[in-house]
Amino acid sequence: MILRRVARPLLASIFISGGLNALRQAEGHAQMAKPVLDKAVRSQAGSLPGALPTDDVTLVKIDGAVKVAAGTALALGKLPRLSAVLLLGSLVPTTLAGHRFWESEDAGDKQNQQIHFFKNAGLAGGLLLAAADTEGKPSVGWRARRAAKVAGTTAKVAGKQVHDAGEDVFDGVRTAQAKTHKLAGKATKAVESAIPAHH
Repeated sequence: MILRRVARPLLASIFISGGLNALRQAEGHAQMAKPVLDKAVRSQAGSLPGALPTDDVTLVKIDGAVKVAAGTALALGKLPRLSAVLLLGSLVPTTLAGHRFWESEDAGDKQNQQIHFFKNAGLAGGLLLAAADTEGKPSVGWRARRAAKVAGTTAKVAGKQVHDAGEDVFDGVRTAQAKTHKLAGKATKAVESAIPAHH
């Protein structure tokens, strides 16, 4: 659909631009993110895997790379739902690190940060829609419920067919038994009538 081809690149553009900016100016972004990173990362440093980077500049570069890669994928329509989820995961800490308007003492700066905070909240809403967009195809949950229903119906039909086949076999066996019994009776009578004739 043409709407997705236009909307996805528009939504992705700010993330690609922001990611490139973070990669180019990682030190400046790291200074801004330091208070949040101190709370989020260094307070958990003992419980995090040793291979996981914890320095501010590296984390900012990783975040920038995620924004560029996922933003580009979203713009091109490649794995758009996963890309939207990755961008959303990147947007939340970026917003909390960069736009803490409630901490600002200056009225002008507070208003500016508040605008950016709610702009990012709006972007988060757009990413949620993109993450939920199945492009008109049924969702995984719907397909799973449908498959379970079809499997249940198929099992019921198969069970009925087996039951009916069993009834048919049972009826066939009873008929065969009756015929065999009848023939055995006739044979016995024939034998009995033939024996006195020889005396």
